[in-house]
Order: sequence, then C-alpha cells, then structure tokens
Amino acid sequence: MNARFSAAFSSLRVPDYRTLWWGGLFSFISVQMQFILRGLLAWDLTEREGALGLVYLAFGVSMLIATPLGGVASDRFSRRFILICSQAAIMTAASLMGVLVLLDAAQFWMLLVAGMVQGASFGFFGPARVALSAEYVGRDQLGNAITLSLLSLNGTRIFAPSLAGVLAGVAAVGIGGAYLVAAVTSAISFLYLLRLPATSDAARPVPSGRNPFADIAEGVRYVYQRPPLRRLVLSSFFVIMFGFNYIAFYPAMIEGIFGLDDAWVGYISSASAIGAVAVSIPLAGSADSPWARTAMVLGGLGFGAGVILFGLSPSFWVAFAVIVVVGCFTTIYQSLSNTLALGMADDSHQGRVQSLMQLSFAGFGMAAAPLGFLAELIGLRQVIVGMGAVAMASVLLYVVFEGGLAAIRPDRAELEPPVEPVTTPPTSAPSPSGPTLSPTPGRG
Repeated sequence: MNARFSAAFSSLRVPDYRTLWWGGLFSFISVQMQFILRGLLAWDLTEREGALGLVYLAFGVSMLIATPLGGVASDRFSRRFILICSQAAIMTAASLMGVLVLLDAAQFWMLLVAGMVQGASFGFFGPARVALSAEYVGRDQLGNAITLSLLSLNGTRIFAPSLAGVLAGVAAVGIGGAYLVAAVTSAISFLYLLRLPATSDAARPVPSGRNPFADIAEGVRYVYQRPPLRRLVLSSFFVIMFGFNYIAFYPAMIEGIFGLDDAWVGYISSASAIGAVAVSIPLAGSADSPWARTAMVLGGLGFGAGVILFGLSPSFWVAFAVIVVVGCFTTIYQSLSNTLALGMADDSHQGRVQSLMQLSFAGFGMAAAPLGFLAELIGLRQVIVGMGAVAMASVLLYVVFEGGLAAIRPDRAELEPPVEPVTTPPTSAPSPSGPTLSPTPGRG
C-alpha cells in the first residue's frame, strides 16, 4: 500500500516539477474563483442564460486563436518565460475586475474583455506547462505528472468555487473583494513561477525564422498523418466541447431552477472536485499502465452519462451526488487522453499536440453561447441532456473507428510481466550428444 501511494506522487520528487506544481496550484485557485465570479457577475447584470454563454464565448474565441500560437511558442521559445507572462496577465485581469466591481463601474462588456484575456493567457499557459512537465520528469512519468497536475486543478475546485461564492455573498466583501482575493493567489503563483530554473532553456534549439502559422499548419499535418493520434484529438475535442459545458450553466440551474443563492453555485462546483480528487491518487499510480486506453473510454462514457443525469436531476442534492461522480469520470478521461496523446508525439511536437488537445476548451467556450440561447428556446434541462448524449456518442465513435473493443484493450504481452529465467542445478551430467530431454507427460 505504501509503495503504491509513493508511486502516485513520484513526479513530485523532482524539485523543478514540484515548484511548477505549486505554481499551478495557486494559479488554479485564482482561475477557479474567477470562473465562478464571471458567471455570478454576468447573471447579476443580466439574469439571462444567453449572457452566461456570451461570457464563455469570449473566453473560447480568444483561446481558440491563442492556443495554436501557444503550442508553437512552447516548441520554439522559453516555456518558463511563457508561463510567467501568462500568469501576469491573469493576475492583472483579476485585479482590474475587482477594482471595477468595488467602484460599481463594472459593465457586461468589461466582463467579456476579462474573459478574453484569461482565454488568451490559457492558450499560452497550458501547452507550455504540460510540455515543461514532460521536460522535467521524462516520458516514463508523463502520465503521473499530468494526473498530479489535474489533482492540483481539481483539488482547488473543492474549495475555491465555494470560497468565491461565499465571499461574493458576504456584503462586506462581495464579488469585487472576491476578485481581489483571486488576484492575490494569482500573485503567489507568479512568484513560484519566477523560481523555475532557466537552465533548460539554454539547451533548447534556436527558434527558426519560419512563419509561426507555417508551424501551426505543420503541427496540424503531423496529427492528421497519424490516424490513432488524429482520432484521439478529434474525439477529445467533441467530448469536452459539448459535455464540459454543463459547468457554464451552474448559475442558471442552481439559481434559476432550484431557486438557491450564489453560495450554492460554489458548493456544486466543489462537488465535481470531490470526485476528481478521490480518483486522482489511485489514477496517478496507474496512468502509464497498459489499461490506460480502456480506462479512458470508460471514463468518457461515464462522463457523458453523468451529464445526462445532471440535466434530469429533480433536486439540488441529487444533482450534487451526480456531479461528484461526474468529477471522477472527467478526471479519468482528461488525464488519460492527454497522456496517450503526448505519448504518441515526439519531443519536437509536444507543445503543438498539447495545444490541439487544449483547443477542446476553446470549443467549450464557443459552444456555450449557442447552447445558452438554445436553452432559452427549448429549456435548460433538455440542452444539458443533449450535451451529455453528444459526449457519449463521441466516445463510442472513437471506439468504432479504432477498430472496436479489441483495439482499445492492451495486448497480452503488455499485461504479462517479464519472466526471468530460473536456473536450477543439473541433476545429472549432460550427455555428450547434447542436453537431456525431459520425457513428455503421458508418454513412456
């Protein structure tokens, strides 16, 4: 048991990765708080599902534009510098929004701009962070490092959204004060990232003078020419783009349907994090196992089914229990799909492959607006159920095009541990003509 627990945290024994992990932890606290605060502020200003969708559309469009450029930058420039600049932008956006809300000067368009800044920053932050993790821990521990990164992300989701909701509901603090708390945690992340060593940058190749858009095209071509990688990237895109949008409509579901206040939005956000953290530690110890592809498929199917059940939930507490389970399956799918994708890519394309995987979150932001307007027309529950169905269908199509269930199971050779030859002392001297043959069972 102790050996398995130790294996789950093996990447944290690498000092540089540990510093990167702590920097990510405080960054995720800030991001999770702002994620909830943007939705709460948008709902307070407009009380429309379509407005919630527009906030995430602004995030998605900017991320869609920035992510491919972030992948190219990660393969060509200092990943440490990219992380520092991205985190500085996230910190500045949170600070400005906090001040504007406290001055009672916040307007809806400002919220859109803040979402665009965070989306663009994420477009550069994500590929650089994952590629730097791979650089620090090596390919053998890549799955463990990615799962631990998601553990820090999901761990903050247990308390950060609730903290944001509670602070926003306290008259003395409000949404403006909660934004400033998010800015402080972002500043702590910034200080951690400054501590990352710049030594590895010296060993990186000098950037070519080629147009970055040519590098983006080359990265897309690289994925397209590798069918297993292409299928994985496309499947992940649609699963996240549609299935993950359930979180964009927390305020509408909790306040509009269940009739609860801001704090309860934070509580249900924490529910998915509880499930995610519960599965992260055992998953971290086995993320590089031969069963990873099978577990990824089961995680994707469970995720889609959970979103459907969330849309059908008759009460808050039923929804809360469902979201705990959704958090488990989300973590399984995200961790393993990223691990498998990066395992298929060579070192020179790590950043661009990760950027294409991350585009699914840009798609999630872009799909939120039309899904929000659709919810106003046909109902929020119906739309959430449809989102879960699309996620499940995307995973099933991936299995079909991979060649069915047999194609996603590991080979027997991968499952069986290598057998070391056992030498036994001879019972009699070998005959001059060669080794003595044992008699065949059943024969005289």
